[in-house]
Amino acid sequence: MRVWKLPDDVDTDQLAPASSLKFEIEVMARHCLESVRPGCAGKVERGDVIVAGENFGVGSSREEAAAVLVYLGVAGVIAPSFAGLYYRNAFNVGLLLLTCPQASLIEDGEAIEFDARAARVTRINVSAPHDQLMCQPIPEFLLDMVDAGGLVPQLRTRLAQH
Repeated sequence: MRVWKLPDDVDTDQLAPASSLKFEIEVMARHCLESVRPGCAGKVERGDVIVAGENFGVGSSREEAAAVLVYLGVAGVIAPSFAGLYYRNAFNVGLLLLTCPQASLIEDGEAIEFDARAARVTRINVSAPHDQLMCQPIPEFLLDMVDAGGLVPQLRTRLAQH
């Protein structure tokens, strides 16, 4: 997994600009982060990870701000803190968020792996003591939601089983 490093206070308008909200998700996604990391949306590869600073996802409650990252194939976002509404919206659309107090140690372009159930990030080419970073545990029901692809797919599966 390749890291895309972002600063503190990346807001929902930077993730899904208001001017793109009238379009379908594929158009919105092209404009994702263009004001913070121009060209990023066109270069992100499925499985890449965003590592951000404090307060990721601050701003409006627009669900599209998380959905565009899912559409782009981002495997997850690692940050020291997330805006509350963004946190819930992300899991609802199947985007994994890892709250990691030491996220700032991870460098742009670095190769990492993470184990969400163990709440751990492994930095591939870094030696101890900073090769393993612990994150806040994620409740099992949220991890199950991400595994299902989000809240709606999870509910559809449950309804189909009954």
